[in-house]
Amino acid sequence: MARISTASKVTARRTAISRPLPEGVWGYILIAPWLVGFLGLTLWPMLQSLYLSFTDYDLLSSPKWVGMANYKDIFFDSGDFRTSIKVTFLYVALGVPLKLTFALMVALLLSRAVWGMPLFRAIFYLPSLIGGSVAIAMVWRDIFGNNGIFNRMLAAFGIRGMDWINDPGTSLYTLVLLAVWQFGSSMVIFLAGLKQIPRELYEAASVDGASRLRTFFNLTIPMLTPLILFNLVMQTIYSFQMFTQAYVITNGGPMNSTLVYALYLFQQAFSFFDMGYASALAWILLAIVAALTGLIFWSSRKWVHYES
Repeated sequence: MARISTASKVTARRTAISRPLPEGVWGYILIAPWLVGFLGLTLWPMLQSLYLSFTDYDLLSSPKWVGMANYKDIFFDSGDFRTSIKVTFLYVALGVPLKLTFALMVALLLSRAVWGMPLFRAIFYLPSLIGGSVAIAMVWRDIFGNNGIFNRMLAAFGIRGMDWINDPGTSLYTLVLLAVWQFGSSMVIFLAGLKQIPRELYEAASVDGASRLRTFFNLTIPMLTPLILFNLVMQTIYSFQMFTQAYVITNGGPMNSTLVYALYLFQQAFSFFDMGYASALAWILLAIVAALTGLIFWSSRKWVHYES
């Protein structure tokens, strides 16, 4: 009887081991690497930053709770904060529409069936891969410097150049131009959308006598509005986080004309070691981007068209 009981226990144990796990458990096992990374590398640092935004913390001593003092100083006592907000909104308002417009125009040209077009697409996408690097920022600084290539090109036409980087009236526009140059990612998305528009619609428009301009605004643009919404949201978020170009090319100057928000945050955190103040700035930036994103989605109900 003891042997039979032992054999039955072993059989039951083998059956339990071989029994498949529930689908829900397998799901958690498969997403465990991402879940651990999200909790440990994203959510926990965000909560720490939220706590530090209510403290006085200089990276050397222990954080000291100050309540809403950092937020009060930002909104009521900081002139540089208001300057950074103004500069950043101007950068986004100029850069995002110009980048999307340029990306769409290039996508229209690259959507044609021409020999060697894949090579041209790769060449036009290249700036998006290297445009955000420190090396390109340094090259850009030299191009628009007092003795740069741009001024030499102007001199060939008898036009006297200037130091575009170090002039408060033009420095920000050089950064906007660099942002527009990095149009590759938006171009690829528009190009994919253009390929999905049925050819029959263009044939019907041609039969009805519609011009190319009217076809573009009454057919192509409405069919691309979902992709325009996606690119608009992504580029807006990306532009608010612009840092490398401003840091390397101008470092916020001259006269704070290129003091974008991310650079101001960096200065407070790692130049003045006011980590609590910088954490408050980071959460204000999150609120601004979230509000603008919500506003874009709210407005999309009036101008984005879906097939359904």
